[in-house]
Parts: sequence; C-alpha cells; structure tokens
Amino acid sequence: MASKHRVVVAFWQHLTRRSLASAIVMTGAFGALLAQADDNSDGDTLMVDLESEQAPAESQPAASRSAPDIDLKEVARPPATAAELTSPDAGAKPLSEPLSDSIQPAPAVETPKITANFSLLGSDIRPGISTRLAWSPNIQIAGLSHPTPVLVVNGINPGPTLCLTSAIHGDELNGIEIVRRTLYDLDATKLSGRVVGVPIVNLPGFEQGSRYLPDRRDLNRHFPGSANGSLADRIAHSLFTQIINHCDMLVDIHTGSQKRTNLPQLRADMNNPDVAAFTLGFDRIAVVHSSGSPGMLRTAAVNAGIRAVTLEVGESHRIQEHQIKAGVNSLISLLEKQEMISRMFAWGAPEPVYYDSLWVRVDHGGILFSKVDLGDNVNKGDLMGHVTDPITNAQYPVRATRSGRLIGMAVDQVVMAGFAAYHLGTKADNPEFHINGELGHADSAGMRESVEDEESGDDLIDNDG
Repeated sequence: MASKHRVVVAFWQHLTRRSLASAIVMTGAFGALLAQADDNSDGDTLMVDLESEQAPAESQPAASRSAPDIDLKEVARPPATAAELTSPDAGAKPLSEPLSDSIQPAPAVETPKITANFSLLGSDIRPGISTRLAWSPNIQIAGLSHPTPVLVVNGINPGPTLCLTSAIHGDELNGIEIVRRTLYDLDATKLSGRVVGVPIVNLPGFEQGSRYLPDRRDLNRHFPGSANGSLADRIAHSLFTQIINHCDMLVDIHTGSQKRTNLPQLRADMNNPDVAAFTLGFDRIAVVHSSGSPGMLRTAAVNAGIRAVTLEVGESHRIQEHQIKAGVNSLISLLEKQEMISRMFAWGAPEPVYYDSLWVRVDHGGILFSKVDLGDNVNKGDLMGHVTDPITNAQYPVRATRSGRLIGMAVDQVVMAGFAAYHLGTKADNPEFHINGELGHADSAGMRESVEDEESGDDLIDNDG
C-alpha cells in the first residue's frame, strides 16, 4: 500500500507539470501502473519509467508525419501559422481516430495492386486520400511568411504523377480556377497515380495583382533556379526541387500578358517525340509549336526528363468562364488519356498544330478597335481592325499580313506605333502529323520556332504567358 501511495503522489505531481494533451495520454497508463505498484517495492522506479516513455513531440522526425485525409470540396480552415507548420504533427489526425470510409481498403478482387505512400514536402500521403500541404520557399521574414497551398490527390491505384501549376505570373487568374476545379473533381479512391496542384505559385505577385515578383523579376525566366541566386532563382529552385522533380508530367497554366488574350492552346516543343505524343491527350485545344526559352518552367522540366507543356487560356486580371471550362475539359481528357481516370468522355475533332506564327503590328498610334474574334480564320489582306487617332479623327486599317488563324490578340485599348495586336498561326504543311489522333513522324527539319523566335526581343509578348 505504501508503494501504491507513492505512485499516486508522484503521478499527480508529475501530471501538474505536463500539458493537457500529455496528461490525457498519461492518464490512460495510470491504471496499469497501479496494478503493478503492489508487486513493486519501489514506486519511484515506476515513475522514472513513466518519464522515459514520454519523449517530447519535437524529437519526432518531421518527414514521418502523415498527411490528413480531407475532402477538398469542404471549406478549409485558415492556413496554419508559421509556428504550427514547424510542428511535426501539425494537421495530422490522431492515431486513435478511425479511418474515414473514403480510405477503407478496397476488396482484393477489385484492386489487387495498391499504390505506395507518396512523400512530398515532408509528408507521407497514404493511397486513396486527398490532402492539402504547404510549400514555402523560405525567402521571407519568418513571422510574415505565407505558405503556398499545395493540393494533392493520391490515387488508390498505381499510375503516373501529374503536376498542375498556375499563377507563376501573379496576375494570371484563369489557371487558379482551372486547378481548383480539376483537383476538387477527382475521387482518390478511383484515381490511378496522383495529381499535385499548386494553384498560386507566385503568391507575392498574386497578392499585389502583379505579373512579377517583389524584385521585379519574371519568375518564369529563372527555372530550374539556384539555391544561392537572386530571389527569383531561389523561389524557382525551391519549387523545382521540392515539387516538380517528384512528377512525371507537368501542365503549366498561363494567360496572355499586357492586355492580350489567347485562344485556349498548348505551347509545346513538337520536335520532342515524348512531348508531341503528350499533346495528343488534350481535347479540343490547338497546339502551337514552341521549343521554349531558357528559364521557362516547361523548358527546365523537359530538360529534366518530365513531359511538360504550357496551357494558355484567356487574358490576365480576369476570370473567364468559357476559358476555364475549356481548360478543365482539356485536363480531364488528359487524365483519361493517361488512364488515370475511367469515365465516359466524348472527344471532339482534333485541333490543328501550328508550326509557324507571327504578330501583326500596328503602324500608327491611337485607339485600337478590332473587327475579328479569337479563333477566326483570316486571309492575307483581310481587315482585322483599325486604329483611330482621337485628335485628328484619322483611321488606319490593320490588315492580315498572311493567311492564318487568330490564336491571340490585344483587347481594344490605346496603342502606339509598333504595338503587337494580332497573333496569327499557320497550320503544319505536313498533314501526317495529326491524323485521327495518332502521332506521325513527319520530317521536322524545316520547322520554324514560333512565338519565342518571332518575338525574341520582346519579353512581354506571349512567351508562355
């Protein structure tokens, strides 16, 4: 009895020095200690053993934390603070909490092969769950930093990893909604592989409504980045090493820049057979051949062995429903083509591949008024719009300098002489390339570099956003 009395006294003295969470855990072990006290002559020894079993939470390795299973369609709680994010158990479910119905193991006859845990950003994501993580490039003052949300759907079945990024330019909004709708529509218990979405890469630019980073650099000119370079280099390096390198495929979503809008289209290096085959998975969307410039995310990804394209949809500073629907449709078709989802999908007629494109520039300053719309086909010499001088009332016609399809254009605005107003694409001369959805091996020796080479001296015009 004396031994049991010493255990009780020592336990409650120890309990007062613990947090509420620790006290709850320790109380569960209290009954077992009392049962042993009568057979043990040294109650203090029992108390020492109790101390040794309670390792502080900070000693657990951060990489071992399990990501919580959440319903992405439910309204999320406010993001965790910086202090909470450093805790290894931040956001994790208690081990005593039962698994939700959505992640119960499927019958062996239905899914004989279950994919492994997916490790990303220090978290282990179990098969068949959806979750939110946080990426931080660690370039801001710690107390003022805002982690960037990362959405992950880890399928129950094995398969490839697709990464979706948007708002690398902070003023490009359509892609944010495209990523949200695509990820929130996925069922992890029916998905093969996994999808990683970073809706807002350039969070500082997004908060300011700016295309650029706080140092006035264009983030999409600094990939794969450097750990010791400029601010843009460091952010690019962090994103590339912590997220992009974990993926097999990448779709980087952009819009037109500087008050210009783009027909939904892919920018892809069609000289690369893997990338060219990858573009066949996108439904009802034109393809513009572009090898990509050094520093672009898709260029760095392709150089790293990742199949990557840029998806261009609409214009900056706006949310455009028809453009968003086109982008979501193209991504759902890609998932179906890659056998990551299984659903009835009605494919449209294949869109053409444009191996050559150029911008038509105005010759006079004034106010631009367009007579054509995105997607229109024009012949050489057709009137596309006119520029009106508001002072002299003179009108200057803007005519097509070649035949082609309007894949990008400026919105009506004040322009100066030399302003790039209309982007015309020309179909491939070799029709074998895109027939019946199959990839032909056409001779590409004569392919021109569209977009970048045409506008290599103008960084603001349509070079992947």
